[in-house]
Amino acid sequence: MEQTITLSKMQTFLSESNIAQYQLGELKMNALIGKRITLKFLGEINCVACGRSTKKSFNQGYCFPCLRSLAECDTCIIKPELCHYHEGTCRDSSWGKAHCIKPHYIYLANTAVIKVGITREKNIPSRWIDQGATQALPIVQVSERLLSGLIEVKLAQHVTDKTNWQAMLKSSPDQLDLLDYKNKILAKEQHFIDALKEKYSEASIKIVKMSEQQIHYPVLEYPNKIQAHNLDKSLIIEGLLMGMKGQYVILDTGVMNVRKFAGYKCQISIQ
Repeated sequence: MEQTITLSKMQTFLSESNIAQYQLGELKMNALIGKRITLKFLGEINCVACGRSTKKSFNQGYCFPCLRSLAECDTCIIKPELCHYHEGTCRDSSWGKAHCIKPHYIYLANTAVIKVGITREKNIPSRWIDQGATQALPIVQVSERLLSGLIEVKLAQHVTDKTNWQAMLKSSPDQLDLLDYKNKILAKEQHFIDALKEKYSEASIKIVKMSEQQIHYPVLEYPNKIQAHNLDKSLIIEGLLMGMKGQYVILDTGVMNVRKFAGYKCQISIQ
């Protein structure tokens, strides 16, 4: 089988048995595990937002003009504690209202180590799958993105807010007691959370009691050593598909972050 595809973030969802399911374009990736895949970059990159041809993509698929102008490419997307919607300086106030002035969850996840992160409810559980989390537990609900960022930064003094992608791809980690971590770090920052409630309103921040989500990944074998494939350096990448975790495809020849190369036009052959 052979087809031409423009790479994009793999779409994900959970099966009833909590196994992550992956789709790249029309390709149902779980069904391809164990098959040999050849990915050939055709030398064409198109912006994921405006579609224009670009020699170099930024921020996982955007051209430089979109990087500089779109609200979804602003610094506050990476650092939500810098959200400036209420200052009237959002690059696109309608986009900001639709995406930032919405309830967000702060969560704990196991991605080889315990980490804290944020997500909107509509992105559960895909956000956790994208990070390669094997466990996730929402702990706080807030009324808007700014508050989620302020709390995340504070909790990151106790646990990391970064995913160690190399450790995440080497194995399936041991189970962690996320509820115990929740109780301990929230107790340490109770005064901070109370101060935010006083400033922004009691209803703007809620400690939530939600069930932990378990996630299993379709991986035949994890690599002993992480070798990252790069389409900017190698036009052809091939190997036996061993599985997927996070936004990575795991081949017997190395791993590739599919989302990193969003907008790249490729020819995919499957044997």
